[in-house]
Amino acid sequence: MTIQQLDAIWQDKWEKENFEQEMPIQSKLIPLFLAGHDVVAESPTGTGKTLAFVLPLLQLVDGKKPHIQAVIMVPSQELGMQIIEVLRKWTEGTDITTAQLIGGANITRQVDKLKKKPTIVVGTPGRLNELVKTRKLKMHEVRHLVLDEADQLLSREHRSTVRSIMDAANDKQVVILSATITEEIDLVAERVLNEPHTIHVEASELPAVGKVEHHYLKVDRRDKTELLRRFSHLPNMKGLAFINSLDQLMMKEEKLLFRDAPIAALHGAMKKEDRKRALDDLKKGNITLLITTDVAARGLDIQDVTHVFHVDVPQTIEHYLHRSGRTGRAGKDGTVVTLLEYKDEKFYKKLSKDFPVKPSQVIWGNGRIEVGNSKTAEKGKSKR
Repeated sequence: MTIQQLDAIWQDKWEKENFEQEMPIQSKLIPLFLAGHDVVAESPTGTGKTLAFVLPLLQLVDGKKPHIQAVIMVPSQELGMQIIEVLRKWTEGTDITTAQLIGGANITRQVDKLKKKPTIVVGTPGRLNELVKTRKLKMHEVRHLVLDEADQLLSREHRSTVRSIMDAANDKQVVILSATITEEIDLVAERVLNEPHTIHVEASELPAVGKVEHHYLKVDRRDKTELLRRFSHLPNMKGLAFINSLDQLMMKEEKLLFRDAPIAALHGAMKKEDRKRALDDLKKGNITLLITTDVAARGLDIQDVTHVFHVDVPQTIEHYLHRSGRTGRAGKDGTVVTLLEYKDEKFYKKLSKDFPVKPSQVIWGNGRIEVGNSKTAEKGKSKR
């Protein structure tokens, strides 16, 4: 096992976590990371990518040295908070310290944390860049730079900011991770990285993969909110419902809460503490359904999600895969359902050619989601 290449303290923590085996991304990435190589790693969602870079980072940094040695860059506040939680858990009882530098949080407090010289920082591009420009974050001291969910970090929205941050670090090791390797990632790897090693983990390599069923349910637009309300009351429901438009999400949230549905919303316009509360409510079972924009499709480790609902058809296959990847994790089964309007059928048919499995049609009937067809679908409508 590659875990045996780590110091005893990390091996002991690994054993206490009761991990039965390494995931393929961990076995492939950890030795390359420890050897100091630049790496581009591709692995499906929910396959252990976070620990694959966190563990070698913990081995390589020295908590006794009073300066920032590693920066982990993430596209969203939620992913940043999640990685910080993992780091804090694993560094408990050690000299290694961490700081979170994400947008939407108080920058003065973040500057105060930087003055304490944390070992590892986790941040979003905008806030990191702001701190670099004001010389509060000294990138020349950084020796390890990790880009998590790099396909989003290197999209048009963030690309120039991310490149600016990377250029500010001189002698550094760069590790890029994503569920999908894009043309932008390849371009950055070619221009910026030093003879990078490339890792590809296929779904067929993954142990104990849960069975995920992919379905579509033909609906009228006006029926979507009521269907979400009914889904929220299904037995043992722990679901995510993705909506493309923030306006539509907020409208549905208002209507569902008015009808006392056990739901909460998650989107980029919310305050940090409200977003955390929504996630915690789902994890603790206080709600059964979290309606969200794509902010929750990236990297979030919400365990035991039973259903993913595409309330709106995703705009790309990458969006579909990232959203759907929230269920069927760690060997658990899951169900993915797309609410399909007539106007989207042509696009959905084209998109579904690249789905992991061919989706089947279902209907809403007898208070549950049932496998159906075009004839029973019309019959099912009358039962709503």
